[in-house]
Amino acid sequence: MSAEIFWSALALVLVIEGILPFVSPGGWRRGFTQLMQLRDGQLRFFGLCSILLGLFLLWLMG
Repeated sequence: MSAEIFWSALALVLVIEGILPFVSPGGWRRGFTQLMQLRDGQLRFFGLCSILLGLFLLWLMG
């Protein structure tokens, strides 16, 4: 993986992460509040699902 691809991917993540707070700050705040009430195990599960989905998508594209 070249450095250009890495930085492009990181920039795209930042753009995607910033869309919801920009478009609907109140909805983002409510969602974040609900996330704060989840237990550690639940957050880890969602994190693991996100990692696996990302790896699967990379595998499909590769």
